Amino acid sequence: MKDLAENNLIRFKNITKKKEAIYANFKVKGLKGGVNFAASISVDISAAEVHAGDVLEKIIEECARIGVKEFASAEFQFEGLTAI
Repeated sequence: MKDLAENNLIRFKNITKKKEAIYANFKVKGLKGGVNFAASISVDISAAEVHAGDVLEKIIEECARIGVKEFASAEFQFEGLTAI
């Protein structure tokens, strides 16, 4: 159960263009350590070393790889509970 790509759902939503960059957007749902979670991930395609002229499948695959890696290693904290 350590691999998010095999045990949880990572779904491509869309690609959005903003002033500063183009983003690939994903929705993540799953179960990890007894916790159900849902999250949205946006990856700048320039961080994935791809550009808008590449094949869409390549853009999605590279951005998903980066998004999953960063999501799996992310540390979260509850807002407001740090003072307890």
